[in-house]
Amino acid sequence: MNNDFILLIAATVIILLIIYMVPVGLWFQATTSGIRITIIELLFMKWRKVPPKLIVNNLIKSAKAGVIVDRNDLQAHHLAGGNVDNVVDGLIYAKARGIELPFKKAVQLDLGKIQIVEALQAKVK
Repeated sequence: MNNDFILLIAATVIILLIIYMVPVGLWFQATTSGIRITIIELLFMKWRKVPPKLIVNNLIKSAKAGVIVDRNDLQAHHLAGGNVDNVVDGLIYAKARGIELPFKKAVQLDLGKIQIVEALQAKVK
C-alpha cells in the first residue's frame, strides 16, 4: 500500500469519528429553532453523560411554548436523576393554564416522583 492511501483511510476514520462524537445535526436543529448553543457545549454534554438530544429537544419544546428554561438547570436535573421531560411538560402545562410553577418547584415535584401534569390537572379539577 502506498502512503497516500493509508493517509486517506486515516483521515476518513478521523472524520467519521468527529461526526460521531460531535452532534452537528442536533446543533443545526437547535440553531434553526432559535436555541443558542455551541457545538462545544453539545460535546461537553456528551462527555458528562447528559444526552444532548434530550436537553436540546426540551429546550426547543419549552421555547416554542414560551417557557424559558436554562440548559444548565436541565442538565443538572438530569444528572440528579430527574426526568427532564416531566419538568418541561409540567412547566408548559402550568403556563398554558395560568398556574404559577417555578422551575425549582417543578424539580422538587419531579424528584419526588410526581407526574407534574397529572398533579396540576388534579389541582385544577
